[in-house]
Amino acid sequence: MVDYLLLTAFGMFLFSFGLGIFSVMINHKLKGFERMGDLFNLLGMFALLVLILHLWITHQRPPLQTLGETRLWYCLLLPMCGMVINVKLKLSWPLWYCQSLALLFLTIDFFNPAAFETLLPPALLSIYFIPHVVVYIIAYALLTVATFMGAKNFFWKNKMFHQPGLNDDSLIKSIDQIIAMGYAFLTMGLLFGALWAKEAWGHYWTWDPKETWAFITWMIYLIYFHLRYFYLKKIRLAQFYLLGALIMLFICWFGVNYLPTAGQSIHTY
Repeated sequence: MVDYLLLTAFGMFLFSFGLGIFSVMINHKLKGFERMGDLFNLLGMFALLVLILHLWITHQRPPLQTLGETRLWYCLLLPMCGMVINVKLKLSWPLWYCQSLALLFLTIDFFNPAAFETLLPPALLSIYFIPHVVVYIIAYALLTVATFMGAKNFFWKNKMFHQPGLNDDSLIKSIDQIIAMGYAFLTMGLLFGALWAKEAWGHYWTWDPKETWAFITWMIYLIYFHLRYFYLKKIRLAQFYLLGALIMLFICWFGVNYLPTAGQSIHTY
C-alpha cells in the first residue's frame, strides 16, 4: 500500500509539473519549455508504468480487473494519445487536456486505494475479460481526446492556442478519423464482452444495466457518423453532440455503479 501511494503521488507530481510548464509555454510563447513539459509528461507515464508493473507482480495477474486499475491504464494511455497527436498533427494543446484529465483520475485513485482490490469473483478470471477491458480503455482514450480537440476548436477559440499551418477543415478531418478509430475499438469491446459473458454466465447478452449502457453508448457514436454524413456543414452541432456522447461514455464506464439499477447488475463488484 505504501509503494502504491508513493508511486501514485510521484506520478501526480510529474503530471502537475509538466502541466504547469506546458501552461507557461502556451501563455508566454516560450517554445523552449515545451520539451521540458514533454519530458515530465514522459516521466509521469513511466511512473505509472512502474506502478502497473508493481501491481502486476504483487497481485500475480494483469492489473485490468478493477475500476482503480482501469483508471490507471486510462491515465497512461490518454497522455500517450496526446503526444502522438502532437507529433503527427503538430498540435501541442491536446496534450494539456490529456494531462489534466489524467491528473484528475490519478487524484481519484490516490484518495481511493480501496479500488485496488485483489480478491476477484470467478467471472473476472475469463480469458476474454482482459482484451475486453484493454480495447475499451483504448477506445475511451481516443474518444476523449477527439472530443477535447473539438471542444477547444469550436467552443474555446483562444489566440494563445492558435496552431499555425492547420485549418479548421484539417482539424475536423483529424477529429473524425480519431472518432472512427475509437469506435472500432468500442465495437471490439462489445464483441469481447459478449464472448466473456457467454463463458461467465452462459449468455452472450442479457440486457444487464452495464450491457444496456454499453449498447446505448455504441449507438450514440454510430449516430455521430450519420450526423456527419447528412449534416456535413453543421460542425458546431457535431461538437455539441460529441460532448454529450462523452458524458454518456463516462456514465457507462463508472456512473452505472451509482444508478438505482446497479443492484441488479452482474457487473457490479
